[in-house]
Amino acid sequence: MTETGTSLPAADADPADAPRRHPNRWKAVLVTLLVLGALGAVTWVLLGSRLLVVRHVEVTGSALAPRDRIVAAAGVDLGTPMARLATGAVRERVERLREVESAEVERDWPGTVRIVVRERVPVAVVERGGRYHQVDRNGVVVADGESRPAGLPTLTVASPGPSDKASLAALAVLSGLPEQVRGRLSEVAATGPGAVTLHMRGGQMVVWGADERAYEKIRLLEALWRTAEGRAVRTVDVSSPDVLKTK
Repeated sequence: MTETGTSLPAADADPADAPRRHPNRWKAVLVTLLVLGALGAVTWVLLGSRLLVVRHVEVTGSALAPRDRIVAAAGVDLGTPMARLATGAVRERVERLREVESAEVERDWPGTVRIVVRERVPVAVVERGGRYHQVDRNGVVVADGESRPAGLPTLTVASPGPSDKASLAALAVLSGLPEQVRGRLSEVAATGPGAVTLHMRGGQMVVWGADERAYEKIRLLEALWRTAEGRAVRTVDVSSPDVLKTK
């Protein structure tokens, strides 16, 4: 007589596990939908809604360039989503203004764009064509007008400009002078990068030479001008600080 055995159910085929797997799967689906919904809402607020758009443009640091010119050059349209604002492009447009040396563009949430400019500083005046052009230490014209601005020495060179070596040498010497010397200066002239001459308000002329060893040259001048004899000298040559020449 043949015995027929009965098979036992597999140990891992517990029917009670099936109901537990379905809630976990639906929970994962629900979390995914919630995350996608939140991302969609954030994207809409940043890029599609009217909640976070440019409403104001502020300008700080400007003195030479009028605020309206800076805002116009920036080209920021009100109503543009703040997140889409290309701050780098705005900065480049502002820096094209002749008065501006550098600029920074900041987002001030929720709706303000702040433009912080660093303007060029005029250090000398060039007279040309009946107008007075104020130039900075790099020879860039930052302003011009029909009247001569007070307090700035005249720059006298053959071809004034940011690419002229004589201009750059004269302006480098001028920018390196201490305030007490620069305040007595009426004109800085140069026939070449190694031939800079300073003309003082009292009529004295200083043959400076090249833009080098400035500290030694300044010390020689200050020591000379502290004496009555030195103040009476009309021409001082400090082009070679090792040998002081006077006339």
